[in-house]
Amino acid sequence: MTDEIAVTEMTLQQAREELARLSAVLSEANRDYHGADAPKLSDADYDQLKRRNSEIESRFPELKRADSPSEQVGAAPAEGFGKITHEVAMLSLGNAFEDQDVADFDERICKYLGVGKGTVSYTAEPKIDGLSLSIRYENGEMVYAATRGDGATGEDVTANARTIADIPQHIENAPAVLEVRGEVYMSHADFEALNARIIAENAKLEAAGKKPRTVFANPRNAAAGSLRQLDAQITRERPLKFFAYAWGALSEPLAQTQMEAISRLQGFGFVINDFTKVCASPAELIAKYRLIEARRATLGYDIDGVVYKVNDLALQGRLGFRSTTPRWAVAHKFPAELAWTRLEAIDIQVGRTGALSPVARLAPVTVGGVVVSNATLHNEDYIAGRDSKGADIRDGKDIRAGDWVQVYRAGDVIPKVADVDLSKRPDGAQPYVFPDLCPVCGSAAVREEGDAVRYCTGGMICAAQATEKLKHFVARKAFDIDGLGAKQIEMFYEDPDLTIKEPADIFTLERRDGANLNKLKNRKGWGDQSAANLFAAINDKRKIGFARALFSLGIRHIGESAAKDLALHFLTWEKLVEAADKARPAALAHRAADAAEERERIAAQQAGRRAKIKESRGAAMATCDVDVVAKSVWNDLTGIDGIGAAVALSLTDAFANADERAAIARLMNELEIIPPEAPSQASPVAGKTVVFTGKLVKMTRDEAKVRAEGLGAKVSGSVSKKTDLLVAGPGAGSKATKAAELGIETLDEDGWLALIEGL
Repeated sequence: MTDEIAVTEMTLQQAREELARLSAVLSEANRDYHGADAPKLSDADYDQLKRRNSEIESRFPELKRADSPSEQVGAAPAEGFGKITHEVAMLSLGNAFEDQDVADFDERICKYLGVGKGTVSYTAEPKIDGLSLSIRYENGEMVYAATRGDGATGEDVTANARTIADIPQHIENAPAVLEVRGEVYMSHADFEALNARIIAENAKLEAAGKKPRTVFANPRNAAAGSLRQLDAQITRERPLKFFAYAWGALSEPLAQTQMEAISRLQGFGFVINDFTKVCASPAELIAKYRLIEARRATLGYDIDGVVYKVNDLALQGRLGFRSTTPRWAVAHKFPAELAWTRLEAIDIQVGRTGALSPVARLAPVTVGGVVVSNATLHNEDYIAGRDSKGADIRDGKDIRAGDWVQVYRAGDVIPKVADVDLSKRPDGAQPYVFPDLCPVCGSAAVREEGDAVRYCTGGMICAAQATEKLKHFVARKAFDIDGLGAKQIEMFYEDPDLTIKEPADIFTLERRDGANLNKLKNRKGWGDQSAANLFAAINDKRKIGFARALFSLGIRHIGESAAKDLALHFLTWEKLVEAADKARPAALAHRAADAAEERERIAAQQAGRRAKIKESRGAAMATCDVDVVAKSVWNDLTGIDGIGAAVALSLTDAFANADERAAIARLMNELEIIPPEAPSQASPVAGKTVVFTGKLVKMTRDEAKVRAEGLGAKVSGSVSKKTDLLVAGPGAGSKATKAAELGIETLDEDGWLALIEGL
């Protein structure tokens, strides 16, 4: 995430948008990890994103969202299981990543308690990478077992927990009420044996024409998936284990210290981790961390850090809890897991936007329990050992075929390359030369100044772009044509008689099939009914909403939100095309100014001076002959809330490309574009351009925008002479000043709500 804006450099709006993005990404990650047992985001990337969220909230506390990830624990219980409310919440732990974080943790503890440094002792134990479980005993008998869930409510997995040998059904001499908490996990050896059994069973299933089962990606997924089976018999057949390390509700204290308490759990028949130790200082904690980290690969089970807890339980009670974490404990996380392997080749993939993406083909290696054979290499600068600003990365070491490279798993499907071992570079290894021609169609692959990515200029004549664009066109959020998915697109693209090379070909398919003696029904996998169903599904999508049609084209930077914003602003397809044409000269001037700015920045960096950006942009704009109409339309286009220069440039590029424009026109001849639902005209803001600025207290910015648009207003992101109304909350800055200069009516949030009240 090297291109992220530093938190210290964020504007209020950038911070708000980033918090919204992080909330969505982290919420999905919680559901994947805790609810679906299928995490897509690595622990290291999850921790990094959560840290970034906390840093932004710390700098902009007024922007903290109601759904902030910092206030979330786990994920909601899945359907299919009964629900159990935890008498004592199952909270998550705060994280430490550096040695200094551990020292800071101790300092906070001592300061909170009002004691001197070196007076508080701690326990240190491996942080097991499994599934948290709470088991309740009453009078020594197991009553129920529940997963963490969202911290307050978990899933009832009692029947499954009873099948785990490490969990006693009955305990002697226990408190009348005892909730034992710990982690369900699977050892490496048992995980490998389980997957081997599944693979063997799959061979039989495939031979019988039945669907094979999916092998598990790693032990954590295997353990979580096994515990959360609706059929307890399946859980019984899985080799699950359990480490006890904590407790919930108690009718009487277990002991006076953490170490004595878990020793007592061991006396009840639970397995505790032998590596747990009492440490007298942060230095001892870090030494224990280093020892466990060094032995990590030989433990036989997965861990992702070391947990430190205040040993004195009375002090734990005084320290208490924050909203989602205890003050008296912290998890010292390991960095992203790394592995070394041979880079066998560098391949170039071409995406639907024409981006040339380099991919490392690796000798297969296991990283974090998953076998990987590919890794992203980002772009040509990354391969050469430079970042987007020309500074060295990896100490300037480039990447070559044959190199021994360090790989780590990140949030992407494809892992990443972290480093190169030059001592193992083979003799004769040559620097990688990034292609300036598309490897698929041979068209020029260009890289504009200031852009880190090289793009194929072939457009729809490039098979890679064409097929990916077509797959996007029929995707669920685009045209979503039943029976025409990615697999069928690939088939039709290569079909000599019924080829689909561009979107319009989809809507001429039935006519062409009739002219070709109805050949589709005679192809493998097709018959009279399936062909008729496909044609009916295609015809059913000839009427489509403006925003959906625009999104389906796969124009770079125009996603669902941008497509909707453009549709609501222009209302008709014809007006959108007209604006793209008129704004083109200004778009080219903007691009030229960007290039001049980038050249000035690079030159200044090389000369060790400060770039004169305003002068370079001004000079570039002055050399461009842009008429008043073009500037006006460009300003109108980029002034749409949610639409910036990048989206506007992509839009004008698409309609300026003769081949792409012709393909779009052929498609439009086959369709009826449904304009956005006409907004209400019976409101005081109908037809007016509204700008929101500052902090809104009684509604989010998104809510305000949707409400305004529903009342017939156009919402813009910038103030201009065309602005009719500014709604300014606390913290309003330059927009409020400009509105005052232009004599634009300005309301506070209460005034805005009063204006639209009852509508």
